Amino acid sequence: MTTSAADLAACREMLKEGSHTFHAASLVLPRWISDPSVALYAFCRVADDAVDLGVDRAAAVEVLKDRLDCICRGLPMPNPADRAFADVVSRYGIPEAVPAALIEGLDWDAQGRRYETLSDLYSYCARVAGTVGVMMTLVMGQRSPEVVARACDLGCAMQLTNICRDVGEDARNGRIYLPLAWMREAGLDPDQWLKNPEFNPQIASIVKRLIDTADMLYDRATYGIANLPRACRPGIYAARALYAEIGREVERAGLDSISSRAVVSTGRKLAVLARMLVFNETEWKPAKNVQNRLGDMAETRFLVDAVIATPLREQPAAKAASTPIESKVAWVVDLFSRLERRDQMMQRSRV
Repeated sequence: MTTSAADLAACREMLKEGSHTFHAASLVLPRWISDPSVALYAFCRVADDAVDLGVDRAAAVEVLKDRLDCICRGLPMPNPADRAFADVVSRYGIPEAVPAALIEGLDWDAQGRRYETLSDLYSYCARVAGTVGVMMTLVMGQRSPEVVARACDLGCAMQLTNICRDVGEDARNGRIYLPLAWMREAGLDPDQWLKNPEFNPQIASIVKRLIDTADMLYDRATYGIANLPRACRPGIYAARALYAEIGREVERAGLDSISSRAVVSTGRKLAVLARMLVFNETEWKPAKNVQNRLGDMAETRFLVDAVIATPLREQPAAKAASTPIESKVAWVVDLFSRLERRDQMMQRSRV
């Protein structure tokens, strides 16, 4: 099975409209990685939207399980995302347990599950984000347990960043992703706070604690990125840096992600991505004390074990020559310029 150009184009268009940060970062990946990663993320986006936007979320989860079963049997349903993802699953030896865990995480969302401890929250992050990190790592041709574990760290860090950014938005939708035990330790009753989700020093301390946790995972993840194919590293460092910058924006806002949602400005995104033009890998080497305490998170170990148990059945296609990084970053600059103009036009239309 080979992904058609039409299916890939449809997947790219889907991500351009709904996943701006990933779409931008994907443009600094070499083409041999960019195409399968677009297919992978398109299926993840389809799955997320099916559950999050569906009327009957439990039913949507069951449909996704059936779709994944068809994909893993090489008989995808007739739509671009499923066909493209089926090719990626087969070509790169992605264990069914990994995307199945992603769907399980979406099911937890559908149930409105809350998380008592940081370990419980890690288990959620492992499913909705660590799984994506694992699949991206396999697409890049890396299957060693140590590198896969660091991919889990990166995915979990990104999800924690999203949670810190969306505290207010989630609360207004009746959701809490902050560890409930942390809230109680800070003197907050989660149910009472949810009735009137206001920013206060207690919430600020919890958000700061979670940002610091994410930053620790970003540091751990750096070790894994350093072991990816050299042509892939700038794009993954870019994704890491863009997401970490969201945490910096929350901090600049005084840790208040209740009153407003932190947004990384176009200028800051461009500044982060422009660093790829003068990419110096020594700047990103993890501190020795980080390397010395690396190990698997217990909550993500099942993903690493699934990869260990799944041999690669076929060799990926030969790597094509990649476009110079300067050209790719130029495309990213153009993308964010167009997105900024589009956002300005949408704001004017609301007035």
